[in-house]
Amino acid sequence: MVTSPEVDHIPVLRDRAAAARHLARICFKTGPPTYTGVELEWTVHETVDPTRHVDAARLRAALGPYSPTTLDRASPARRLLRGGTVTVEPGGQLEISTPPQASVTALIDATQSDIDQVTRLLDAAGLALGRTGIDAYRPPRPAIDTPRYRAMRRVFDRYGPDGRTMMYSTAGLQVCLDAGRSEQAAARWALVHAAGPPLLAAFATAGRHAGRDTGWASARMGAWARIDPARTAPVWTPDAAGVDPAAAWARYALAAPLLCVRDDSGDWTPPPDVTFADWIDGALPRRPTVDDLEYHVSTLFPPVRPRGYLELRYVDAQPGRGWTLPLAVLAALLGATDTTEAAMALALPVADRWLIAARHGLHDPCLATVAVGLLDLALAALPRLDLPAALHDEIDQGVRRRRDAAQRRQR
Repeated sequence: MVTSPEVDHIPVLRDRAAAARHLARICFKTGPPTYTGVELEWTVHETVDPTRHVDAARLRAALGPYSPTTLDRASPARRLLRGGTVTVEPGGQLEISTPPQASVTALIDATQSDIDQVTRLLDAAGLALGRTGIDAYRPPRPAIDTPRYRAMRRVFDRYGPDGRTMMYSTAGLQVCLDAGRSEQAAARWALVHAAGPPLLAAFATAGRHAGRDTGWASARMGAWARIDPARTAPVWTPDAAGVDPAAAWARYALAAPLLCVRDDSGDWTPPPDVTFADWIDGALPRRPTVDDLEYHVSTLFPPVRPRGYLELRYVDAQPGRGWTLPLAVLAALLGATDTTEAAMALALPVADRWLIAARHGLHDPCLATVAVGLLDLALAALPRLDLPAALHDEIDQGVRRRRDAAQRRQR
């Protein structure tokens, strides 16, 4: 790695080993698991007629000074009252990211406050948040356009229409958990992957899209799976157990094709099939910088993405306060070593059933059985989260309803 004046003294990457070392430093930060975070996405709809598309001007007017700069370049992009930031995805989906908190209780309290504030802004404009992981009413259509989004669309179009569905119609719930101490990180990394298929099945909400039944439990995850497996497939797989997470992530990231190459022209579309490793090796006119590498990993979308913490991306958007349930379940499963080990033993036999979970959900008896076991483990560990009595009861009852639904599928 050297410094080059032509890129304003940003370190240039000239070998793959240097890139791998940089990824290990920034993507896997170990230490006591302290913080929990959540990022919530929703489709946005007209209150009177949810089948009408909502354009950028309507969103900008509704959000006012909280609009992100992708929606309004002149916006002050104010934070919400509890510190959350608002972003808008290419199809007009709205996302709230509240700062991580040291307790699940504090996180739920702060996030719900930010949700309530945004809900009031939208309500005054005749708009409402969606309740499912894919737009139940409208076909895919762009709402905002940026060089990044244009490049994404052009690259995903090479694989078919699913990229546009993902970009313009889907909404997910992302739970963010610390990687843990160095001796814990591999086990936590493995569990958040292995538990993905049964929890995806248990919390699937994305069955209906553009006014029709898709035949999928989670058409959102189905669309992701069909885009480009080099950037959407899971990094950890059961046959890779024991592989160092940082090394696995570096291989994944360097082997992934480029999605965007930023320049001043406004056209960030990369040539086909050039990976980041190819770029390091000289495939493009200039060498990549560490900033290019960090931007590249922001264009990778596996079910679990390391960002210094573990970002779990496989749960569909939930209706109402339903978002608190998968958050609490995952926090409980990762809350103590004994629970994590028990959950891993349960989940391992179905750890590779991502596509089956997206397609069939709890109709798959193996996934339903494991989901029941994981939810029971989470219920037993729920007291460790030290939730206030009313919140504990609300989450306990909600998780039990999901557990009971999974039990019915076992029969």
